[in-house]
Amino acid sequence: MTASRINTLRQEILAQINTATTLPDLEAVRVAALGKKGSITQLLKGVGSLPAEERKDFARDANILKNEVQDALQNRLSEVESLTLQATLASQRKDITLAARPGETGTIHPIIHTMEELISIYSELGFSYESGPDVEDDWHNFTALNIPEEHPARAMQDTFFMAEQRAGLHTVLRTQTSGVQIRTMESKKPPIRIIAPGRTYRSDYDMTHTPMFHQIEGLYIDKGVHFGHLKATLIEFCKRFFEVDELPVRFRPSFFPFTEPSAEVDIGCSWTDSGELVIGAGDGWLEILGCGMVHPKVLANCGIDPDEYQGFAFGMGIERPAMLKYGIPDLRGMFEADVRWLKHYGFSPYNNTALANE
Repeated sequence: MTASRINTLRQEILAQINTATTLPDLEAVRVAALGKKGSITQLLKGVGSLPAEERKDFARDANILKNEVQDALQNRLSEVESLTLQATLASQRKDITLAARPGETGTIHPIIHTMEELISIYSELGFSYESGPDVEDDWHNFTALNIPEEHPARAMQDTFFMAEQRAGLHTVLRTQTSGVQIRTMESKKPPIRIIAPGRTYRSDYDMTHTPMFHQIEGLYIDKGVHFGHLKATLIEFCKRFFEVDELPVRFRPSFFPFTEPSAEVDIGCSWTDSGELVIGAGDGWLEILGCGMVHPKVLANCGIDPDEYQGFAFGMGIERPAMLKYGIPDLRGMFEADVRWLKHYGFSPYNNTALANE
């Protein structure tokens, strides 16, 4: 009966230890088993009352039970302390992270957006992209374009001349991207069909002019090219850019040293009673670009036989069509780095729409 009693007590105490989940519960089990009045303590105290032949075995089994309980209590104590610590940390946890600072989405500048529009349209019409240096020599900026020494464009008030020289030639901040056309014709054989967008520089500053502005020029050189090709290209461009299918386009005779014949291109427009410009059918016209057939002297200057090849060229500022299409009244705002202006006239980088129209 004594062995059975010890086994029963072992099962009860170990079960109580394993189910204890808090330190007070575990301490209660320890006191009930090993305290002054605990079940194991009373068991050991009763050894002396047993018959002599049972004392040795009973005392041994009781002490084994005591050691098992002490070990079980110690192991469970470590587990309960760990669980208690985790629960405490979880309940007392402080979130020290900060919410992300509200950021403002940047906008795409109208000039960049318009330049990308122009490049996209002309690319669909078969033109490839070419670029050149902003600091250009006299030959590529003037002479090769059939601009004579006495031409007003060479005057100091129009052109930024640089102090350095290249191969004995004056250098300037390019006044147009036509130098890219010259460099392309010098380095490539026809057929040539390119556009040349980029920054240009002229000594001028008012509501419609800035010392630095942007241009895009186009060049097509091949056999059999005529003025009809030029008209078809520019009419299609105007309709696509201004998004008016029935857009009136007219070509007025003009003069440029590097093209012959030359023309200015106008698009139809009208004004509402409130003075708002409307692109499309109407009794008004707006000049948007210049063009013409490439002058034979320009072809010859670039090593292309004008008796075998012909071509056309065109050029336009990028700021002006951007102002017309997106209702920007003053050119100077495009270069003043005013964040408020950019928020109003800029384009969303996500949906490619003008924020002013949202």
